Amino acid sequence: MSDMHKMERLPAVPLITCDPYFSLWSGSDCLYDTDTMHWAGAVKRMSGTVKIDGKEYRFAGAGPQEALLQTDLAVSATRTCYTFEGAGIGLKANFWTPLLLEDPELVSRPCSYVDVEVVSLDGKAHQIQVHWLFDGGFCFDGKEPRPMTGGSYPHEDRCIAWMGQKKQTPLGHSGDSVTMDWGYLYLAVRNNGQAAVAYRQESPALTAEFTFSVEEGKEGRAELAVAYDDVASIFYFGRIMPGYWARNGKTILTAISEAVKGREELWKRCCDFDRELQARAESFGPSYARICNAAYRQSIAAHKLIADEEGRAVFLSKECFSNGCIGTVDVTYPSTPLYFCYQPELVRGMMRPVLKFARMPVWKYDFAPHDVGRYPYASGQVYGLEGVRPAFRDLGSEQGTVYPMFYLMPRETEPYTERNQMPVEESGNMLILAAELVKLEPEKGKDVTLESMDLYEKWVKYLLEYGSDPGEQLCTDDFAGHLAHNVNLAIKAIMGVESYSVLLDAAGREAEAREYHQKAVDMAADVYGRARREDHTGLTFDGPKESWSLKYNAVWDLLLGSGLWPREFYDRELAYYEEKSNDYGAPLDSRNTYTKSDWLMWCAAMAEETQDGGKTVEAMAERILKFLEESPDRVPFSDWYDTVSAKQIGFQNRTVQGGLFMPLLKKKQR
Repeated sequence: MSDMHKMERLPAVPLITCDPYFSLWSGSDCLYDTDTMHWAGAVKRMSGTVKIDGKEYRFAGAGPQEALLQTDLAVSATRTCYTFEGAGIGLKANFWTPLLLEDPELVSRPCSYVDVEVVSLDGKAHQIQVHWLFDGGFCFDGKEPRPMTGGSYPHEDRCIAWMGQKKQTPLGHSGDSVTMDWGYLYLAVRNNGQAAVAYRQESPALTAEFTFSVEEGKEGRAELAVAYDDVASIFYFGRIMPGYWARNGKTILTAISEAVKGREELWKRCCDFDRELQARAESFGPSYARICNAAYRQSIAAHKLIADEEGRAVFLSKECFSNGCIGTVDVTYPSTPLYFCYQPELVRGMMRPVLKFARMPVWKYDFAPHDVGRYPYASGQVYGLEGVRPAFRDLGSEQGTVYPMFYLMPRETEPYTERNQMPVEESGNMLILAAELVKLEPEKGKDVTLESMDLYEKWVKYLLEYGSDPGEQLCTDDFAGHLAHNVNLAIKAIMGVESYSVLLDAAGREAEAREYHQKAVDMAADVYGRARREDHTGLTFDGPKESWSLKYNAVWDLLLGSGLWPREFYDRELAYYEEKSNDYGAPLDSRNTYTKSDWLMWCAAMAEETQDGGKTVEAMAERILKFLEESPDRVPFSDWYDTVSAKQIGFQNRTVQGGLFMPLLKKKQR
């Protein structure tokens, strides 16, 4: 494990990270201090014990047994390794999920690995029994036990155990902090292991047990594959879709078989990828590498990957710990640097459902939608609803309920209030992402670039009319209240106009491209002139001179090579952010002391670094890492926290932490 970077502490540590439902974390420094949990905080008990010469010890999860001493924790992009010692042996527990973005099949496969390695430390031989237990709570939402069933059987060269609810209601709920409530959990072992279902009074559980001996110089292993078959993954505009891995009729047993047979190759691929990412991120500094490692699995596993009717990738985010929306544009936008770095097709997969919904009659607006439903239902935007309408009464929005089928409603239904939309925000986001895709892969995915030009034309016209000085519009950062004349939102509008010129150029419409580029140039000069203060730019055009905000949207000017703002603008802004920084980073704006870590790294990427530099990136990363090491809130990597106290303000486990990869994306495009 020497290639893995050691990390002293995370607020919560990733263990199993497949998708928004099949997600297991430890919220303590030592794996045995607390019960394991779902990312939203619900207890999902996984326990690990080991009998050493007949005496039982605990190493994972809470319990009555004496615990081995945890001596180390290392987290890399795809792997988490705990190290323990006691009773004459050393034990390593490896939790890894092969989320290798180059391979969408692997990204979608609902299989993870939980491995144990045992060695003798005292020179003596020891008899070892490793025992894992996965509680029935993995298969239902809430605390009340459900009627369960399960069993075990041999399959090929392995033993399979499974469990699930007796009464299955696939896609039976919708919401934010809800967990899986249908489908089946599987354990698969081979060689020295046995898997079974254990019926207990309160609830059944799946168990896996491995027996072997170890002596000096020899290692004993207990290799476990854990899988979850959700049967029905996503309701996608009228069709119930399985995961991408099952699009050609594969069963969960096929997926498990491939996972078990490919284990050694996948372990090597994960090790190689982790080393490569570590080296790339460390070119900026060790703190930056550590926050990238902390963010990688979280960002990917906050999505579900399916295939649409044409077999194309659709990568649907869940707006975790916010409102549970699916396919939220202003969640997609900050997350994309990770995917632009390693798999742009997944960015296209994020955009496809938004473009699809934007063409439906119910969406009558000349700007982009905010979302396409509430997870796991892609059934039409649920943000900014009007309230009671004849077409949908007694709506409610409580957790677990399913929203109406808005995508089916005619234009005349008018379910949305325009005042509660994000017109400049989402239109700018979609245009910018399309332009970046054209820059990176001009010949691929034209369905979300050149074939969508009619939508982009509507949206850019909206930006031209309203973007230079936005009225009191909602934007993604309205935590401290709505703002009129938001400078950072105007910058996004300008980048949207410039992005349309990039798309026009890719379509061979050079004259129009030059025209729109000049519009962006003129808008940029006007906005900078009105926003400029003595040593920074203001929060709003008409606000106090001392007001300010992070102008992270401007980073696309550098990535697209547009030259809309002078170098002086970036240097002045970055110097001002440094002046305003607290222990855990620069605040989002002058109204409060909280920040967003994704936007901090977008700002860091605006620095003019030398080839081997990265001082600005590392300085900002050090403060984010300090937050991770000192935050009192034991939740997966929060992107919204206080820069003075390190307390979580809101949000956790969100895909937006893919935005921490912005410096790597900028470096990739040099």
